[in-house]
Amino acid sequence: MRTALWTTLLIAAACAGDDPSDNEETDDTTDTVDVDNPLADPEDGPPAGNPATEMACDIPADAGLEDVSNPSTVIGTGTPESCTGDDFVNAVEGGGVITFDCGPEPVTITTDRTAKVFNDTGPDIVIDGGGLVTLSGDGDHRILYMNTCDEAQVWTTPQCQDQDHPRLTIQNLTFIGGNSKAETEYDGGGAIWSRGGQLKIINSRFFESVCADVGPDVGGAVRVFDQYQDRAVYVVNTTFGGAEGYGNTCSNGGGISSIGVSWTILNSLFSHNDAIGNGGNPATGDSPGGGSGGAIYNDGNTMTLSLCGTTIEHNEVVQHGSAIFFVTNDHSGDIHIERSVITNNIGGSWYPTYPQISNHDDTPIVVIDSVIE
Repeated sequence: MRTALWTTLLIAAACAGDDPSDNEETDDTTDTVDVDNPLADPEDGPPAGNPATEMACDIPADAGLEDVSNPSTVIGTGTPESCTGDDFVNAVEGGGVITFDCGPEPVTITTDRTAKVFNDTGPDIVIDGGGLVTLSGDGDHRILYMNTCDEAQVWTTPQCQDQDHPRLTIQNLTFIGGNSKAETEYDGGGAIWSRGGQLKIINSRFFESVCADVGPDVGGAVRVFDQYQDRAVYVVNTTFGGAEGYGNTCSNGGGISSIGVSWTILNSLFSHNDAIGNGGNPATGDSPGGGSGGAIYNDGNTMTLSLCGTTIEHNEVVQHGSAIFFVTNDHSGDIHIERSVITNNIGGSWYPTYPQISNHDDTPIVVIDSVIE
């Protein structure tokens, strides 16, 4: 049965909390910024972000672009040939602000190994492709990795899972052909795997990345763990898939996957991604597990998934949550959907509240000016 929901009512009690004046950690989200998107009309592939611009939501200042006017490293000397995978991997190891000078036309930089962030090279690490750069894993390996709890990448604080750095920003970039199937200890995250510090993604595209085909809790073109003080990961003007043949495929969460992480996803698009595992989490019977969250997979405890100005469509799932899988072990998480469309996602079961969203039946879900059908 198809169900359409248009709602313009916000019940205050559904999202009321403590008085912000009593909470020193409360962010001031009244300040907004304009975000110029050089991939809004690219020469090739789907655009970055939701093409339905009439749905667009304001961008909080914290979610805006980082300043790259004084880069630490510029990859390239003005020609495509001068921009190499080795240069990119070395630049990421060096940290700081990274930009590219590969000429005036779009360019694809293919890496032969994963670029890994060293945790003592920040605190701010910014990678800005200027809307012209595509990073490719060539279908062979993960493209980018950051892990504050990996001693091989330098363990900088005793609280590695809750430290404020590195602050990694990905902006104006395309990722294609990431593959983390060979990863065992840090699995999932075909394009990007991130733990600790803070992650932000702006004006970016994720195409044709894959991770393990099966498994109860593995997935995502982007896979994220532990963020500093449980702050949300911002995803702004970003596309996962976007058209047939461009989607990402994993056991769970074709687009994004996380444990215990909140997300604020603004003006973005998830389409044509697949969660192809089977058996759910925990895996049932003799099944290998997985198959949940065609676009988005969230697991953990207290966390919030917030969508605004975002479209989720034409994703496919085997087990649960053709659009979204959202499960909190202690039933403390919540979902906020505003000015968004969730439609035409395929497969799965266990939809207690809304079609295409799998969640506990006591999970608070606030829906404002949105379509779920």
